This record gives sequence, C-alpha cells and structure tokens, in this order.
Amino acid sequence: MPAETAQKRSWGQALAVYTERPVFSMLFLGFSAGLPFYLVFSTLSLWLRTAHIERATIGMLGWVGLMYTFKWAWAPIVDRVGLPILDKLLGRRRGWIALAQVGIGVCLFFMSLGNPAHSVLYLALFAVGTAFFAATQDIAVDAWRIESTLPNRMGEMASAYQIGYRIALLVASAGAATIADEAGWRASYGAMAVLAAAGLITTALVREPERRAAVSSEVREQRVVQWMAQRAHWPSWLVNLGGWFFGAVVGPIADFFGRYGVALGLLIFAFICSYRLTDFAMGTMSNPFYIDLGFSLKEIAGVVKLFGLIGTIVGVFVGGLVVHRLGAIKSLLLGSLCVIVSNLGYALFGAYSCDLPMDCARNGMYNLLSSALENREYPTYYGLAAIVSIDNIALGVHGTALIAFLSGLTSAKYTATQYAVLSSLYALPGKLLMGTSGFVVDALGYGDFFLYTASLSIPGLLLLIWISRRYHAITAARD
Repeated sequence: MPAETAQKRSWGQALAVYTERPVFSMLFLGFSAGLPFYLVFSTLSLWLRTAHIERATIGMLGWVGLMYTFKWAWAPIVDRVGLPILDKLLGRRRGWIALAQVGIGVCLFFMSLGNPAHSVLYLALFAVGTAFFAATQDIAVDAWRIESTLPNRMGEMASAYQIGYRIALLVASAGAATIADEAGWRASYGAMAVLAAAGLITTALVREPERRAAVSSEVREQRVVQWMAQRAHWPSWLVNLGGWFFGAVVGPIADFFGRYGVALGLLIFAFICSYRLTDFAMGTMSNPFYIDLGFSLKEIAGVVKLFGLIGTIVGVFVGGLVVHRLGAIKSLLLGSLCVIVSNLGYALFGAYSCDLPMDCARNGMYNLLSSALENREYPTYYGLAAIVSIDNIALGVHGTALIAFLSGLTSAKYTATQYAVLSSLYALPGKLLMGTSGFVVDALGYGDFFLYTASLSIPGLLLLIWISRRYHAITAARD
C-alpha cells in the first residue's frame, strides 16, 4: 500500500479496521501460529540451561529453526494439494492448518516426556517435529491471512497476527516457565500441548477464503498448459508431474521476477535476508542471559508476563497503525532503529550487571565503562523489566512492518508458495547466525555480544535506503 494512500486515512479509521471479522479472527490464528515457536527455541533453551546443558549445545539447537527456513520446499504442496477428507470438510487452507495443529500437539506431548539430563537428542528430535508442523501451519495461516482480506488491509492483518502471535510467545515463555517452576517441565510442556490442540477451535470457526488470481498469473499458468501440450508424447505420469512442478515451483518464481524484474527482485531478496539478523542472532541467548545473571524462573516469568505483554501489545498495535499511516518504507526504517536501540539496551544492562567472571574479563564494554560502574549493584528486577519492555515494543513494530511488506509482494495465484519463500529467506541467515550465538557469548561476554547483534541491523538499513529510491517500481508491480 503506497504511503500516500495510507496518509489520507484518519487514526480513527485505522482503529476501526480491527473490528472487521477477518482482522479480528487473525488474532486467534496468530496465537495458534506463535505458540510452538518459543517452545523449540527460547523456552527450550531455558529448560536446557536450568539442566546445566552447555551454552554451545543450546546455541546449536537453534538450528532446529532451519525447519522454518526450508518450508518453501513443501509450500507448493500446501498451496496446491488438498488433503483427503479435510479438504472437503474445511477447505484447503483450513485443512492444512488443522493437520499441522494436531502434529504440533502430539510432538509437544512427547517433548514433555523428555529429560535433557538423560538425552538432549530425544528432545531435539521432537523439537524438529514440532518445528516441521509449526512451519507447515505457518504456510497455511499466511496464505489464509493474505487471501482473506484486500491489499489495503495488509498492515492491520499483520498487526492482528503479530498481537496474537506475541501473546502466544508470552504464554509459551513466561507461562511455560511459571508452570515449570511450580510443577516441573513435564507439566509445562504438557500444558502447552493442550493449548496447541485448542487452536483447532479457531480453525473450525474461521471462513475458508476465496482464491483470487491476477490476470498476469493466469497468463503464466497458461504457459504450463502449453509446456504439457508440447510434451504429449511423453508418458502421461511424467507430463503431469512436470506440469505440476512447473506450476507449483517454477511458476511462483517466474511470477515474482516477471513482476519486479531480476535486479529489483534480487535487491528485495537481499534486504529481506538481512532485515532480521539482529532478532535471530540474539534470540536464543536472552533467557540464558537472565539465568546467568541470577534471576529465578519466577522473576523471569513475572517480568515477561507483565512488562513483556504490555510491550508486545503496544509495539504490535503501534506497528499496525504506523504501517497504515506511514506506509512500508518508513515503517521498516522505524522498526529497524527500534531493534538497534533495544539491543543497545541489553548491552548496557549486560555491562551494568556484569557479575560473572567470564563476562567481566572479556567484556570490552564493561571495561570501557568501568569507572562509571565502580559502585554498580547486582542486576535489578526493574532493569530487567525495562529492557524486556523496550525489546518487545521494538520487535512488535519491527515484525509487523516486515510482515505487511512481504504480504504485499505476493501474487494471489501463488500466495502460500511465494510468502513461504520470502519468509524463509528472511530467516535463513539469521537462523545460521543463531546457531553460533553461544560461541560468540563465550568469546566476548554478554555485553559485547549485544553490541554485535545491534550492529547486524546496519546492512538491512543500508539496503532499505537503496530500496526506498526504487519503491515506486515495487508499488507499480504490486498493482
């Protein structure tokens, strides 16, 4: 949506959009999509760290998230193939969502039976299974979101999705930690498995969207028919397989570069790959950071539940309004700056709270500020609350802006596949960096680690400036 159009709408009109049925429904599907994410990342790292698993091992388990990154590999199947029975009962999008939700619940249940002290591998295997079904759910939910509203509602749909998603993250982090502190990790992950199954209620109540296809996409689809006709002398099964592959895999890629051109398309890909490097690189180390500073599970859960929830709602809500009012480029710029500030806040807190011998010996930022920190105290509860609040606000704006931007890039003919490719691209470099986070912390200490993660946003900012100069071409290609 061009910024000029967005600026003509009042703030009251922007708020009223959240009462519309598709936008409101997106809150609950966002919750369903967000619930498993931390359970295989941040919360799992918390469980492992309390079991005294090495940080390097915890960091490497961040590679479980590569399942999200490679979801493009089976996105064409989700996009094009209807599930037996479920397709007739629920429709293609809701059928896949329901199947994925059942898979998530089953895998989380088996994770609840594990014990990292006995076998980290057992937990890792079912974490991979959870991530697979969660990624499959993401493919179908993203397609449902894009197909269920008009292009001028993408910002609000992204905001509603993010609100639900981030509330789920709080439940899967603070909620899971609270239950673990009271009743153990088995009860915690068992409760999360039950909540995952509750997502089926939302899937049953929402409407299956109508598929919309652009004329240009229909023309490209006709090329598949021509390709199959030219190979009619081939065995029928081979012709059908080749036609499906070209339509489901080659078609979405050809459509994207056909609309944006090779140069601009590659520039967009480069920007997407670099925009969330900071978020992913620091993600798996935040909870180990809190634990190593001496905070209890109850203290961590309390801060995340109260201040994290407020920050999340504020950030995502502001993100949706900013996208609606200011357009994509300014929203992306604001989101990136917010994330840099939040990571600098973590770096300052790490320097102020540096009470671990390993960190103090290697923390350059601590040494730089040592004279100002001679009378420092141990980390405070309110200090933790401040950085968690700032971080959640920043991530809310940051994530909403990117989701709205990516949603606007997709074609109605290849919604699930193109969005899966785009969202996989933005996650791949970050997920690879995520796996090395534990080694970076061991080498630098927490203070300098967060300076490092803040600096990872600079390439994305530079590419965003370049894209802003060609944004008229992007909006023209969307239309």
